[in-house]
Amino acid sequence: MFSSDNKKSKYAISMETSTQQNIIAQGTKIIGDIASQGPFRIDGTVEGNVKTSGKVVVGKSGYIKGTLQGENADFEGKFSGKLILSGTLSLKSTAHIEGEVHTSKLAVEPGATFNATCSMKGTVKELPNGTKQPEQIAQRQQG
Repeated sequence: MFSSDNKKSKYAISMETSTQQNIIAQGTKIIGDIASQGPFRIDGTVEGNVKTSGKVVVGKSGYIKGTLQGENADFEGKFSGKLILSGTLSLKSTAHIEGEVHTSKLAVEPGATFNATCSMKGTVKELPNGTKQPEQIAQRQQG
């Protein structure tokens, strides 16, 4: 498992710790704020704020009530509150989202429930004539 070359073993150990996923198992309820640099899988309940620079996956039995800030998120479970993502929000057919959503991209499978105010903002690219045009700016409200 460990070689005699310290540089190789340190590199392997740092790679293992940087890819670990935080898991909140089904039947677990956390009340309070969570902050992490790594990805999350939530199959239990979180009531509070979740902030991560990694991806968040909410399983079918997962539920977040509060604010979620991150890069990307995949939902099979439920969310109620404010969702702020710099990347993509993917909703599977079993997802149930309520509240306020800010994201760059949104993917919704048929059957998903999406009762939210949604703001989608993309990057701004410059046109050949020097003016700037938004690549993707959409606001959508369902309810």
